[in-house]
Amino acid sequence: MNVSDSEIVHSILEKSGHKSTADIREADLILVNTCSIRENAESKVWEKLGYYNSLKKKRQIYHGHIRKGKKPNPKVLKTGLPTDEKKTPSQTIIGVLGCMAERLKTKLLETNRDVDMVVGPDAYRDIPNLLAQVEGGDQKAVNVALSIEETYADIAPVRTGSDSLLSLVSIMRGCNNMCSYCIVPFTRGRERSREADTIVDEVRRLSEEGCKEVTLLGQNVNSYNYLVGKREYAPSREAKSKDFVNIAKPVISSDSVDFTELVDRVSQVDPEMRVRFTSPHPKDFPDDLIDLISERHNVCNYVHMPLQSGSSECLKRMRRGYTREAYLSLVERMKIKIPDLTL
Repeated sequence: MNVSDSEIVHSILEKSGHKSTADIREADLILVNTCSIRENAESKVWEKLGYYNSLKKKRQIYHGHIRKGKKPNPKVLKTGLPTDEKKTPSQTIIGVLGCMAERLKTKLLETNRDVDMVVGPDAYRDIPNLLAQVEGGDQKAVNVALSIEETYADIAPVRTGSDSLLSLVSIMRGCNNMCSYCIVPFTRGRERSREADTIVDEVRRLSEEGCKEVTLLGQNVNSYNYLVGKREYAPSREAKSKDFVNIAKPVISSDSVDFTELVDRVSQVDPEMRVRFTSPHPKDFPDDLIDLISERHNVCNYVHMPLQSGSSECLKRMRRGYTREAYLSLVERMKIKIPDLTL
């Protein structure tokens, strides 16, 4: 998801006139896209921020010497300046994006004084405005408002990966499940699904550009359920796997497009394009989805399905909505219908 979000941010910045650089020593804007699902991920962010802050300070020292007509000390600054010192940015803006920004907004601004901008996962469209605030004066900029509508469906991601044959396509955002141990609903907001037609159109464009494999993305990707004309809702059907329970309150409509229908439509765009998806929730594996994986040759017979625990009592405390027996029964049905399944 972070790779996909970074591609969206890249697109927004390009449209506002920014250009990327492969050399961080030349960058006047440094954005760190973050994750809060594990402590180790946050620890790495703090380490990165320490390094970026050191770059910022060295640049300030360099330009301070230049203004005073002094020659900068190369021993102090050599690791923080570009090979061509004249390309040293006069201003350095450091921003923190994503889940960690949402969760630790106050701490990021108070503990780390060199962080200039904090942007939550639903506020990327506002980045150009926030940058203008920072550039226009000695102030920090924050937008961590969560949305029940934002899916970035109209933004064409700038794909910067080295492999143009593989692409990520975000189809939904957020989570309604409220598992007792998980922070995602509080950092990513409620579930909302992209309009199906925009997803199919994006996959078609990728096929025309030569892409050979797409991965459909979502916090609970197979909970996708676009309710036509009702983007303000957070659609979530009743649990579709036998003996599973949907903890979330569902919004059900015969007019909605569910995940099975979406995968069916996407896989028909280009019969030679492979289709994968991640990460699914076990509660949303109806038989028609399993049948589609089995029957459609370009839907990969690979399922990345979270296990979480082998104890029914623990699963209950985790609010996962299923038992050990229900999970094993689902796996058995998959293996029977998809003999060459990779799980």
